[in-house]
Amino acid sequence: MAAQIFSAIFVIIIGVGGCVAYFWGANKLLDAVFPSRGVSGATAVDNLRRQGLVRPWLFVGPAMIILTIYLIYPVVETLRLSFLDRGGANFVGLANYEWAFGDHDFRNSILNNVLWLAVVPAACTFLGLIIAVLTDKIWWGTIAKSLIFLPLAISFVGASVIWKFIYEYRGEGQVQIGLLNAIIQHFGGQPQVWISLPFWNNFFLMVILIWIQTGFAMVILSSALRGIPEETLEAAVIDGANPFQIFWKIMVPQIWGTIAVVWTTITILVLKVFDIVLTMTNGQWNSQVLANLMFDWMFRGGGDFGRGATIAIIIMIAVIPIMVWNIRQANKETGGH
Repeated sequence: MAAQIFSAIFVIIIGVGGCVAYFWGANKLLDAVFPSRGVSGATAVDNLRRQGLVRPWLFVGPAMIILTIYLIYPVVETLRLSFLDRGGANFVGLANYEWAFGDHDFRNSILNNVLWLAVVPAACTFLGLIIAVLTDKIWWGTIAKSLIFLPLAISFVGASVIWKFIYEYRGEGQVQIGLLNAIIQHFGGQPQVWISLPFWNNFFLMVILIWIQTGFAMVILSSALRGIPEETLEAAVIDGANPFQIFWKIMVPQIWGTIAVVWTTITILVLKVFDIVLTMTNGQWNSQVLANLMFDWMFRGGGDFGRGATIAIIIMIAVIPIMVWNIRQANKETGGH
């Protein structure tokens, strides 16, 4: 444990120190190449202008290189692999894509992803908005927001383990240690193996992501609600609007852009959902999703790099339009172009 803590501290020091040293050295280099002191006025002005042109690229350069290595190159390589065979050696054209859209497991994964898309973003956004409105009206709202936001700090795997205990099932006649089954048993009901119930188990898995992401939606939407001019709300009250009318006709339209950004952000996350399914069901009992299917084909029993890469490309193609739209909406919200 001590060694791990020491390693973490060492990495932080080296990382921060390296960044500081780089920026200091970059400025020194610019001053040496384009000196602005000890030269004539016209030369100094020209050198300052050159420094201004070079400095952004010098500072952004390392990030661009890292981005190219860790993002652009993997995308290009994944696209290349999607046109190759199982071992990634022979070109097979569009055969992997033909397989994907004709495969039962792939189609089932798409249907499950669509189900997640229909439920999770809407539920998170709706609950986040309702909670944001209600907590602003009570004195202990800050405490409530903190508790609701807390699950966001938990990893998907950690959250899945927590909910696995909630859904836990023990054989008939045994004491149920799972919270949900214990409650049902207490009231005389029949305990169930919740995560193995086809179709319905998808909803039980969705609850985990909703539990995590509602806090995110709440914080963003609460901030947007605070930006609504008080004069607008006061005018609505004077005109005789009731709380529901104020909420739906005054507040929601004014923060609609933020609602859309929150919804699309969670949508992108849902398209890539993987950890929860892997931890809870491993895609069994008709709960498979695209990301977990990709992992299966590429790294586990399938061992087929071509098909795994094909699924990855399909996920990326599905995410890109939503991501672009999300960025545009965010720019509109911040006054960008």
